[in-house]
Amino acid sequence: MKTKILFLFCALFVQTAVFADIEKPVTLEQLPAAAQQTIKQHFPNRQIALAKMEVELLGKKYDVIFTNGEKIEFDSKGQWTDIECKQSQVPAALVPAAIAAFVKKNYPQTTILKLERDRRSYEVELSNRLELKFDKSFRLIDIDD
Repeated sequence: MKTKILFLFCALFVQTAVFADIEKPVTLEQLPAAAQQTIKQHFPNRQIALAKMEVELLGKKYDVIFTNGEKIEFDSKGQWTDIECKQSQVPAALVPAAIAAFVKKNYPQTTILKLERDRRSYEVELSNRLELKFDKSFRLIDIDD
């Protein structure tokens, strides 16, 4: 009986490993509607070099890389999770107002090059390479230089 359970567990593990992290290219039209809207509204003049869908263990995510090297990642619903704008800056409309105000007040000579969010926090990389971390209530919780 233990052998059968172990075999079943191993088979399930192998199957999970096989189907995790499958990537395939997609077109703009194959992205979730919210992702398409974000790109059209906030990155209208950027050409897409590559858009891909990644099937992960817990769902899908989408990566869009523009020809200038900038990148935006979306979750399965099309909500952005990571924006990297190394050539310019993250569009101001995508930066939460509290974060924008904090950066403007405390680091007025910088721009936001990267913005990342998850369920618990926001991470911001500034043009002076300083990294700020905020909780969901937009309170500063960490600074990394």
